[in-house]
Amino acid sequence: MNIDESNVGVLRGTSCTLSPCSETVPTSDQHKDEFIETMSDESLEETEEETGNEYVEVEMRSWKILYFLNPNNIKIQPDDDVIVEVDRGQDIGKVMHTSLRGKEYDEMHKQGKVLSIIRATTESDIASMEELEERERLATEKFLDTVVRYPFEMKWLDTVYQFDGNRVTFFFSADGRIDFREFVRELSRLFKTRIELHQSTGRDEAKKLGGYGMCGNQYCCSTFMKRFNQVTIKMAKDQNLSGNLSKISGPCGRLLCCLHFEEDFYAELAKDFPEIGDEINWQGRKMYVYRNDFYAETICLTSDSQEILNISLTQYKDLKRKK
Repeated sequence: MNIDESNVGVLRGTSCTLSPCSETVPTSDQHKDEFIETMSDESLEETEEETGNEYVEVEMRSWKILYFLNPNNIKIQPDDDVIVEVDRGQDIGKVMHTSLRGKEYDEMHKQGKVLSIIRATTESDIASMEELEERERLATEKFLDTVVRYPFEMKWLDTVYQFDGNRVTFFFSADGRIDFREFVRELSRLFKTRIELHQSTGRDEAKKLGGYGMCGNQYCCSTFMKRFNQVTIKMAKDQNLSGNLSKISGPCGRLLCCLHFEEDFYAELAKDFPEIGDEINWQGRKMYVYRNDFYAETICLTSDSQEILNISLTQYKDLKRKK
């Protein structure tokens, strides 16, 4: 099979793709989508109220969350499987929410073109999925047999076929970025369909594989979390947690997601407490705030002579009032 070099995707970010054929045909729908993306949130809300359009949030088998229109008012509810339009054919996903408004619009517009739900899954679709899972198993075996002939190391995570078979995505993890162009060419010749290699992060891997955290519960990312939030070391300091990264990091090697969940709570409590390092004149002695205990409502002070003293939050407030 002859492959046009112009169709080879260059690795940028985390994915590399190759299609046996590639064409781009501008349509009036594309121009309409570009116009919609330039509308303000206020205008978009007004348009929705006039047309009655509601956007449906769908989680694809690749764990990606996308948004779709339901122009035919198909009766669906959360956890239903649906067949949806995608850029190159049809795919299957699970309904997360059936009516999105307000803040979700920002996330919706990040995906660009908004397509439609075609139908709820049928018994025939379920039978097709069983066949697709067998194709994925065979594709995984071929993938692993092929990758050993290349001079790079990678950890295979998952293989996902698009519902109509027009694309197969291989998820993997690897140290650093690698140029997979030659590898993708061979996979394209082998499978004769559009190939996508997706390099996953440690968080993505934990989400896909699942497991139990140090708290004894299943990973938040593989149960209820839809998106990863930014977690910083400052959040750990705000919550008086140890500076030992191994104790505040998850199996993915990143800071625990629950630090983000509780940040607002601790930020609200901290409003009544002094900042770490603040100077306080306590009974004629110059002291510095060393630590705040939000639950015990105490403030730990230290002096230049390394003297340590605990005072209550009430005592601190009384001291502030006397100033």
